Amino acid sequence: SGTDFEIIVIDDGSPDGTQEVAQQLAEIYGSDKIVMRVIISVLFSSGTAYIHGMKHATGNFIVIMDADLSHHVSLYFIKQREGNFDIVSGTRYKGNGGVYGWDLKRKLISRGANFITQVLLRPGASDLTGSFRLYRKEVLQKLMEKCVSKGYVFQMEMIVRARQLGYTIGEVPISFVDRVYGESKLGGNEIVSFLKGLLTLFATT
Repeated sequence: SGTDFEIIVIDDGSPDGTQEVAQQLAEIYGSDKIVMRVIISVLFSSGTAYIHGMKHATGNFIVIMDADLSHHVSLYFIKQREGNFDIVSGTRYKGNGGVYGWDLKRKLISRGANFITQVLLRPGASDLTGSFRLYRKEVLQKLMEKCVSKGYVFQMEMIVRARQLGYTIGEVPISFVDRVYGESKLGGNEIVSFLKGLLTLFATT
């Protein structure tokens, strides 16, 4: 398309071949386009990955997505230009968005988490637990300074803090297809952590 871009792959040293695939892509597209960074830390989380990724990002906008092929590129930049938004977030719960490949338990957890958050925090966005988003770089940097959460609650806090700081948020309906390979890391500990983080945000925002 002629668009200047870079893809930054942040890996926590997982044994699933991520580093090897990134190296192969770098050989095809060039190391200036495919940037591979490995984090060796027991405290690795979404927030940790964001911080490390931003250090190497040179563009004005940053699109953040999982690398397990669950997310598909949508009309993010078109949406951003239409409303000059600071953040554009993918939503599974608005318009023609949806989820495919999840069992009933996983759907109930996701729906329940979003419903409780809507009732308690009134964030003004329909999907708070998704991670497919576009940010202005300077907005993402500011939010990272404010956010203190780890794990799955981190995505929710980013939106809540954005509203608190007066940033504009647009939404694009997406169809989320469950990963083909590997398993989700969502478990009982993450759910408990999410609920604790939700109550903390309710008490502090």
